[in-house]
Amino acid sequence: MFAEAIEHILRDRCTPAAVRAVEAGGSPAPLWDAIAGAGFLDLLLGEEAGGAELPLPELYAVVSQFGRYAMPLPVVQSIAARALVAREVQLPAGMLTLAPALRREPDGTLLCPLVPYGAIAEYVLAADGSHLVLLACEHALRGGTAIPHSHLGTLVWRDDRRAERIAGDGRALAAFGAALHAALLAGAMAKVFEMTLQYCNERSQFGKTLGKFQAIQHQLSVMAELVAATSIAAEASFQATDRTPRPLSAAIAKARASEAAVSVANTAHALHGAIGVTEEYDLQLFTRRLHEWRIAHGSESYWNRVLGEQVLAEDSTLAEFVRSA
Repeated sequence: MFAEAIEHILRDRCTPAAVRAVEAGGSPAPLWDAIAGAGFLDLLLGEEAGGAELPLPELYAVVSQFGRYAMPLPVVQSIAARALVAREVQLPAGMLTLAPALRREPDGTLLCPLVPYGAIAEYVLAADGSHLVLLACEHALRGGTAIPHSHLGTLVWRDDRRAERIAGDGRALAAFGAALHAALLAGAMAKVFEMTLQYCNERSQFGKTLGKFQAIQHQLSVMAELVAATSIAAEASFQATDRTPRPLSAAIAKARASEAAVSVANTAHALHGAIGVTEEYDLQLFTRRLHEWRIAHGSESYWNRVLGEQVLAEDSTLAEFVRSA
């Protein structure tokens, strides 16, 4: 129900033209207000707090929709933030994102590197050990990545007194960030595959459509397998009874999704040819998301290492670990 409802809003408001406008520096208010005004930021909150009390497994379908529309704003991060903090905590209404890491320098400076949507967010929620801290971006020095149209940003606060410690589970932030971006990647990959399949079935070369060539069919088949595997792993990471994903499932999902993102993006551009990299064609909106979300909250290299260390720490065989995971 909620997935269909958010798709109706995204179909009307998160069009490719709207995404391009936000990326070009336009106001995010129309898109943000449409989503926030419909109550989607409070999906995981209890009914006593005005939320929908959506079970975590049902959140996957909602998050993947944002991936399918190349969402240029930190909506899913704001949804997750409200689940991470204690029930009695009320977060600010502005655009809020999650920091993959928080580092304290000897001089008291706080550094949050490579924050998704850090270039436009109004607040950042970060884990400080097992605790959570809320940081207002208006007090931060923002550094970009020099990547065109990217909202990835590194934020620096000169005074650690700007960090407001709030009640919540800081240990769950990494798992939630990984699961969210795995779901976003799954949605974006599905869209990229659909665009590529449609293009190959419409574009003719040497008297027949590209999709009739066996070599093209092989590449499309591999894409379909990667999209399906990513979707299954990402959805599995949301199968928990509480309000946050399980760390092991989130690690598996993000490792699978990040690894698949590169192959899906590369194959899509290879089959589209030159048109795929043009500004006017929508494919680049999604493949840029694939590359950016791939590294958000850890790439496959990071999460594969986490999984490897977990395997070595288990007093069981690899087969038993896979079955239990």
